[in-house]
Amino acid sequence: MNTNNNLDNIDNIDNINENMGKLVVLSGPAGSGKGTVLKELFNLAEYKYSVSATTRTPRDGETEGVDYYFLQKEDFLRKVSSGDMLEYVEYSGNYYGTLRDPVERMLRKGYNVILEIEVIGALNIKEKFPGAVMIFLTPPNYSELSERLINRGTETDEIIARRLEIAKKEVVCVEKYDYLVINENNMQKRAAFNIHCIVETEKHKNIQPKSMSREIEIMSKTAEENKITLKSAEDFLNIYFS
Repeated sequence: MNTNNNLDNIDNIDNINENMGKLVVLSGPAGSGKGTVLKELFNLAEYKYSVSATTRTPRDGETEGVDYYFLQKEDFLRKVSSGDMLEYVEYSGNYYGTLRDPVERMLRKGYNVILEIEVIGALNIKEKFPGAVMIFLTPPNYSELSERLINRGTETDEIIARRLEIAKKEVVCVEKYDYLVINENNMQKRAAFNIHCIVETEKHKNIQPKSMSREIEIMSKTAEENKITLKSAEDFLNIYFS
């Protein structure tokens, strides 16, 4: 798999206006429950989901602009060259990426935008766009992750083994994220609430403590509990793989 990124033109997004929404980058291994948690998050508050672009052929039931933006390969690569892709990846002969313009328009309107993306792309966005809120979502431990993948019953043993190997590489990158949210079994609403608290805290982080509303104060405490430090990341990894 060949990964490339072009983010040179995104550095000033944070300064478009002070009422701009937050770009929220969510990563996590397969089986972490990202899709379920995001559904709960969208029920909790108004967020916008960044729809990816792809060069692959639409499948039955897929809708343009909802499931993907379907582009011809030449058009996709032209957008890469012009800096109109925040990040992109080539996989199995097709390209997948994040269009800059829809994300920027939603941010300008004050919406918080969720970008669900794998670790390599996420870390490249962080490097060029430090204003993004980086959140890593995962089950409490590796054994639980393995059990979830097996219980889904949708993949062969070979694919599950491959996903678990990839997960090992992804999880050790947790210290490069801003926040860690643990998605316990049947606690998706709690995980979604934690993510919402993190985003609201980041949006209001320049407010003086004495000027905070009680609601924001509570959210800030919840966000702080999910904040990643080198020490907390080390402790987490020791427990995760024990």
